[in-house]
Amino acid sequence: MDYLLHILILVALYGILAVSLNLIAGYTGLLSVAHAAFYGVGAYVTALMALHWHTPFLLNVVAGMVVAGVVGVLVAAPSLRVHDDYFVLTTFAFQVIAFSILNNWVDVTGGPMGLPGIPQPALFGLAISSHWGFLLLTSAFLTVGFWFSHRLAESPYGRVLKAIREDEVFARSLGKDVTRYKVEVFVLGAMLAATAGSLYAVYITFIDPTSFTVPESIFILAVVIVGWAGNLWGSLVGAALLVTL
Repeated sequence: MDYLLHILILVALYGILAVSLNLIAGYTGLLSVAHAAFYGVGAYVTALMALHWHTPFLLNVVAGMVVAGVVGVLVAAPSLRVHDDYFVLTTFAFQVIAFSILNNWVDVTGGPMGLPGIPQPALFGLAISSHWGFLLLTSAFLTVGFWFSHRLAESPYGRVLKAIREDEVFARSLGKDVTRYKVEVFVLGAMLAATAGSLYAVYITFIDPTSFTVPESIFILAVVIVGWAGNLWGSLVGAALLVTL
Protein backbone atom coordinates (compact mmCIF):
# COMPACT_ATOMS: atom_id res chain seq x y z
CA MET A 1 0.00 0.00 0.00
CA ASP A 2 2.83 2.44 0.84
CA TYR A 3 4.33 1.89 -2.61
CA LEU A 4 1.01 2.70 -4.31
CA LEU A 5 0.65 5.82 -2.16
CA HIS A 6 4.21 6.79 -3.11
CA ILE A 7 3.32 6.53 -6.79
CA LEU A 8 0.21 8.68 -6.25
CA ILE A 9 2.29 11.31 -4.45
CA LEU A 10 4.73 11.41 -7.38
CA VAL A 11 1.80 11.70 -9.79
CA ALA A 12 0.59 14.75 -7.85
CA LEU A 13 4.08 16.30 -7.84
CA TYR A 14 4.55 15.80 -11.57
CA GLY A 15 1.01 17.00 -12.10
CA ILE A 16 1.99 20.34 -10.57
CA LEU A 17 5.13 20.48 -12.71
CA ALA A 18 3.26 19.58 -15.90
CA VAL A 19 0.46 22.09 -15.29
CA SER A 20 2.99 24.85 -14.64
CA LEU A 21 5.02 24.00 -17.76
CA ASN A 22 1.84 23.74 -19.81
CA LEU A 23 1.17 27.43 -19.19
CA ILE A 24 4.55 28.21 -20.72
CA ALA A 25 4.87 25.62 -23.48
CA GLY A 26 1.28 24.60 -24.19
CA TYR A 27 -0.59 27.87 -23.93
CA THR A 28 2.11 30.37 -24.89
CA GLY A 29 4.22 28.23 -27.20
CA LEU A 30 7.53 28.74 -25.36
CA LEU A 31 9.37 25.44 -25.41
CA SER A 32 11.44 25.49 -22.22
CA VAL A 33 13.82 22.77 -21.07
CA ALA A 34 14.73 24.53 -17.81
CA HIS A 35 11.76 23.56 -15.67
CA ALA A 36 13.73 21.17 -13.48
CA ALA A 37 15.97 24.09 -12.51
CA PHE A 38 13.02 25.97 -10.99
CA TYR A 39 11.86 22.71 -9.41
CA GLY A 40 15.31 22.54 -7.82
CA VAL A 41 15.23 26.17 -6.67
CA GLY A 42 12.07 25.50 -4.68
CA ALA A 43 13.53 22.31 -3.21
CA TYR A 44 16.83 23.86 -2.15
CA VAL A 45 15.34 27.07 -0.73
CA THR A 46 12.88 25.04 1.34
CA ALA A 47 15.55 22.59 2.48
CA LEU A 48 18.08 25.26 3.45
CA MET A 49 15.54 27.34 5.36
CA ALA A 50 14.18 24.30 7.20
CA LEU A 51 17.65 22.98 8.08
CA HIS A 52 19.32 26.23 9.13
CA TRP A 53 16.50 28.48 10.32
CA HIS A 54 13.76 25.96 11.23
CA THR A 55 11.16 28.20 9.61
CA PRO A 56 7.55 27.02 9.05
CA PHE A 57 6.85 24.96 5.95
CA LEU A 58 4.42 27.39 4.33
CA LEU A 59 6.91 30.24 4.75
CA ASN A 60 9.55 28.08 3.09
CA VAL A 61 7.20 27.39 0.16
CA VAL A 62 6.52 31.09 -0.31
CA ALA A 63 10.24 31.88 -0.12
CA GLY A 64 10.96 29.21 -2.72
CA MET A 65 8.31 30.69 -5.02
CA VAL A 66 9.73 34.21 -4.61
CA VAL A 67 13.31 33.12 -5.33
CA ALA A 68 12.16 31.07 -8.34
CA GLY A 69 10.18 34.08 -9.58
CA VAL A 70 13.22 36.36 -9.34
CA VAL A 71 15.39 33.79 -11.13
CA GLY A 72 12.63 33.39 -13.71
CA VAL A 73 12.72 37.12 -14.49
CA LEU A 74 16.51 37.05 -14.81
CA VAL A 75 16.30 34.10 -17.21
CA ALA A 76 13.24 35.19 -19.21
CA ALA A 77 14.18 38.83 -19.82
CA PRO A 78 17.24 38.09 -22.00
CA SER A 79 16.07 34.70 -23.29
CA LEU A 80 12.84 36.06 -24.77
CA ARG A 81 14.78 38.36 -27.06
CA VAL A 82 15.26 35.27 -29.23
CA HIS A 83 12.68 32.91 -30.71
CA ASP A 84 11.94 29.27 -31.41
CA ASP A 85 15.01 27.02 -31.41
CA TYR A 86 17.21 29.76 -29.97
CA PHE A 87 14.90 30.13 -26.97
CA VAL A 88 15.13 26.38 -26.40
CA LEU A 89 18.93 26.65 -26.44
CA THR A 90 18.98 29.51 -23.92
CA THR A 91 16.75 27.61 -21.49
CA PHE A 92 18.92 24.52 -22.01
CA ALA A 93 21.99 26.60 -21.16
CA PHE A 94 20.34 27.89 -17.98
CA GLN A 95 19.41 24.35 -16.95
CA VAL A 96 23.03 23.22 -17.36
CA ILE A 97 24.30 26.26 -15.42
CA ALA A 98 21.77 25.67 -12.61
CA PHE A 99 22.87 22.05 -12.24
CA SER A 100 26.52 23.11 -12.21
CA ILE A 101 25.86 25.63 -9.42
CA LEU A 102 23.98 23.08 -7.32
CA ASN A 103 26.71 20.52 -7.89
CA ASN A 104 29.70 22.77 -7.17
CA TRP A 105 28.56 25.29 -4.54
CA VAL A 106 29.38 22.79 -1.82
CA ASP A 107 29.32 25.22 1.12
CA VAL A 108 25.65 26.03 0.48
CA THR A 109 24.08 23.15 -1.43
CA GLY A 110 26.22 20.28 -0.17
CA GLY A 111 27.36 19.63 -3.73
CA PRO A 112 27.15 15.99 -4.89
CA MET A 113 26.52 14.87 -1.29
CA GLY A 114 23.26 16.81 -1.22
CA LEU A 115 21.27 17.92 1.83
CA PRO A 116 20.16 15.08 4.14
CA GLY A 117 17.86 15.20 7.14
CA ILE A 118 15.35 17.74 5.82
CA PRO A 119 12.62 18.02 8.48
CA GLN A 120 9.15 16.95 7.47
CA PRO A 121 6.44 19.62 7.56
CA ALA A 122 3.86 20.54 10.14
CA LEU A 123 0.68 22.47 9.38
CA PHE A 124 -1.33 24.11 12.15
CA GLY A 125 0.53 22.05 14.73
CA LEU A 126 -0.13 18.77 12.91
CA ALA A 127 3.00 16.90 11.81
CA ILE A 128 2.86 15.30 8.36
CA SER A 129 4.95 12.15 8.15
CA SER A 130 2.75 9.37 6.76
CA HIS A 131 2.17 8.56 3.09
CA TRP A 132 -1.51 9.40 3.50
CA GLY A 133 -0.61 12.78 4.96
CA PHE A 134 1.74 13.61 2.10
CA LEU A 135 -0.82 12.45 -0.45
CA LEU A 136 -3.38 14.84 1.00
CA LEU A 137 -0.79 17.65 1.14
CA THR A 138 0.44 17.22 -2.44
CA SER A 139 -3.12 16.77 -3.71
CA ALA A 140 -4.13 20.03 -2.01
CA PHE A 141 -1.27 21.91 -3.67
CA LEU A 142 -2.12 20.29 -7.01
CA THR A 143 -5.77 21.32 -6.67
CA VAL A 144 -4.90 24.93 -5.90
CA GLY A 145 -2.29 25.09 -8.67
CA PHE A 146 -4.64 23.52 -11.19
CA TRP A 147 -7.51 25.84 -10.20
CA PHE A 148 -5.29 28.91 -10.52
CA SER A 149 -3.87 27.79 -13.88
CA HIS A 150 -7.31 26.88 -15.24
CA ARG A 151 -8.80 30.24 -14.26
CA LEU A 152 -5.82 31.99 -15.83
CA ALA A 153 -6.02 29.96 -19.04
CA GLU A 154 -9.76 30.61 -19.47
CA SER A 155 -9.52 34.33 -18.71
CA PRO A 156 -8.89 37.14 -21.23
CA TYR A 157 -5.26 36.91 -20.14
CA GLY A 158 -5.19 33.28 -21.20
CA ARG A 159 -6.69 34.14 -24.57
CA VAL A 160 -3.83 36.56 -25.16
CA LEU A 161 -1.37 33.76 -24.36
CA LYS A 162 -3.06 31.53 -26.94
CA ALA A 163 -2.95 34.38 -29.48
CA ILE A 164 0.80 34.71 -28.91
CA ARG A 165 1.19 30.97 -29.45
CA GLU A 166 -0.76 31.02 -32.71
CA ASP A 167 0.55 34.25 -34.24
CA GLU A 168 2.87 36.49 -32.23
CA VAL A 169 3.00 39.19 -34.91
CA PHE A 170 -0.80 39.41 -35.04
CA ALA A 171 -1.02 39.63 -31.24
CA ARG A 172 1.52 42.44 -31.29
CA SER A 173 -0.44 44.23 -34.01
CA LEU A 174 -3.47 44.29 -31.68
CA GLY A 175 -1.48 46.36 -29.22
CA LYS A 176 -0.55 43.54 -26.84
CA ASP A 177 2.78 43.81 -25.04
CA VAL A 178 3.91 40.36 -26.12
CA THR A 179 7.24 40.45 -24.29
CA ARG A 180 5.57 41.35 -20.98
CA TYR A 181 3.08 38.51 -21.32
CA LYS A 182 5.87 36.04 -22.09
CA VAL A 183 7.96 37.10 -19.10
CA GLU A 184 4.95 37.01 -16.78
CA VAL A 185 3.81 33.54 -17.78
CA PHE A 186 7.37 32.23 -17.61
CA VAL A 187 7.72 33.59 -14.08
CA LEU A 188 4.32 32.19 -13.02
CA GLY A 189 5.29 28.77 -14.35
CA ALA A 190 8.61 28.93 -12.50
CA MET A 191 6.90 29.84 -9.23
CA LEU A 192 4.41 26.97 -9.53
CA ALA A 193 7.25 24.56 -10.28
CA ALA A 194 9.01 25.73 -7.12
CA THR A 195 6.05 24.59 -5.01
CA ALA A 196 6.53 21.05 -6.34
CA GLY A 197 10.21 21.30 -5.39
CA SER A 198 9.31 22.34 -1.85
CA LEU A 199 6.97 19.38 -1.51
CA TYR A 200 9.54 16.99 -2.95
CA ALA A 201 12.22 18.14 -0.50
CA VAL A 202 10.14 17.62 2.63
CA TYR A 203 8.70 14.35 1.35
CA ILE A 204 11.98 12.64 0.42
CA THR A 205 13.92 14.47 3.23
CA PHE A 206 17.04 14.39 1.04
CA ILE A 207 17.89 16.25 -2.14
CA ASP A 208 20.92 16.35 -4.41
CA PRO A 209 21.60 17.87 -7.84
CA THR A 210 20.88 14.66 -9.75
CA SER A 211 17.14 15.19 -9.19
CA PHE A 212 17.18 18.46 -11.15
CA THR A 213 18.95 17.69 -14.41
CA VAL A 214 18.32 18.15 -18.13
CA PRO A 215 16.73 14.66 -18.42
CA GLU A 216 14.33 15.64 -15.65
CA SER A 217 13.30 18.76 -17.59
CA ILE A 218 12.82 16.64 -20.69
CA PHE A 219 10.67 14.18 -18.72
CA ILE A 220 8.44 17.02 -17.47
CA LEU A 221 8.12 18.28 -21.05
CA ALA A 222 7.25 14.73 -22.16
CA VAL A 223 4.45 14.64 -19.59
CA VAL A 224 3.02 17.84 -21.10
CA ILE A 225 3.31 16.54 -24.67
CA VAL A 226 1.83 13.10 -23.90
CA GLY A 227 -1.06 14.72 -22.05
CA TRP A 228 -1.60 17.14 -24.96
CA ALA A 229 0.02 20.57 -24.76
CA GLY A 230 -2.51 23.34 -24.24
CA ASN A 231 -4.83 21.13 -22.20
CA LEU A 232 -4.45 21.30 -18.40
CA TRP A 233 -6.50 18.16 -17.80
CA GLY A 234 -4.16 16.40 -20.19
CA SER A 235 -1.24 17.34 -17.94
CA LEU A 236 -2.81 15.29 -15.14
CA VAL A 237 -3.39 12.36 -17.49
CA GLY A 238 0.17 12.56 -18.80
CA ALA A 239 1.58 12.65 -15.26
CA ALA A 240 -0.50 9.66 -14.18
CA LEU A 241 0.48 7.67 -17.29
CA LEU A 242 4.23 8.34 -17.42
CA VAL A 243 4.89 8.26 -13.67
CA THR A 244 2.96 4.99 -13.34
CA LEU A 245 4.84 3.44 -16.26
